[in-house]
Amino acid sequence: MKIEQEELTEKAIELLKELISIQSFSGEEHHTAEAIENWFKTFDIPFQRKDNNVIAKNKHWDDTKPTLLLNSHHDTVKPNTAYTKDPFHPHIEDGKLFGLGSNDAGGALVSLIATFTNFYASENLSHNLLIAATAEEENAGPKSLRGLLPSLPKIDVAIVGEPTLMNLAIAEKGLVVFDAVVKGTPSHAAHPNEDNSIYNTIKVLDWFKNYKFDKVSEALGEVKLTVTQINAGTQHNVVPAHTDLVIDVRVNDCYSNSEIANILKAEAPCELQERSLRLNSSSIDKNHPLVQSGVNLGRETYGSPTLSDQAALTCQSMKLGPGDSTRSHSADEYIYVNEIEEGIDIYIKLLQGFLIGQ
Repeated sequence: MKIEQEELTEKAIELLKELISIQSFSGEEHHTAEAIENWFKTFDIPFQRKDNNVIAKNKHWDDTKPTLLLNSHHDTVKPNTAYTKDPFHPHIEDGKLFGLGSNDAGGALVSLIATFTNFYASENLSHNLLIAATAEEENAGPKSLRGLLPSLPKIDVAIVGEPTLMNLAIAEKGLVVFDAVVKGTPSHAAHPNEDNSIYNTIKVLDWFKNYKFDKVSEALGEVKLTVTQINAGTQHNVVPAHTDLVIDVRVNDCYSNSEIANILKAEAPCELQERSLRLNSSSIDKNHPLVQSGVNLGRETYGSPTLSDQAALTCQSMKLGPGDSTRSHSADEYIYVNEIEEGIDIYIKLLQGFLIGQ
């Protein structure tokens, strides 16, 4: 039986209220996973649960067809101390639905769940539909989408639900964090020392401030390199043997993380060691039919500087969802109710164009 879009939208908003009311910090999402399970039970949709990840396939799954993944997360960060409202009390004021996780990424998640439900029983789709409501996104934990992927069918293209004002983030910057060491000669502060590691850091900081990578991305612009931490010394009267820096590098889609690491370790005027190379940039061809379906609806394309579970994927993918990323992790987080309504409508129309061709 076909479910009306209006009914799906109403139920999606109720599901979001329920999710907000349940504490679901990363690693503690078992009760929100149960709420999502109950949605699928209500609509008689078979599902699987792996850890706190909930997965479902469309009714007419065909192993010979490519697969489109719909993904968003149901974990949240902890509320910051500037909250003036109860973060676990979902309520609507002036069209805004307040509550922790409402914008990041509850609105996108329930909109994708409603969209999947809309297409669940459809026949003759161009792609299989796989939805994964996942955990541990906020802390990039081992039981997040990254840990789930080996147990999923091959994914050919993906939509990752994050707040983008329903514009198409067709590229997302990757991340490499480096620990740097600037060396010097330790000594008593009272004695002359022309090799103070803290002073040596001045020219190193200047190098990082002015360094530019050659390749500039059409969607993501330049690679952004930022020194974010400095630490040195333990006593006021001792010149430290080394000064430690932390370097945050946001990588565009012109480079792999390995290439960035190799370039910086060869050229930087200090010792560098990367923490991880796994958070690569993500992108989808702007001429991909999924993107063009969105463009035909008047949606804009852009490159996103912020990370998401998109970094776990190796297939072409884009980030798309209701809400505004500038509200994420803010005090008194909210999403407009009409953003959810619009989000479901645009998701459905986008997939109609992509999966059905109309």
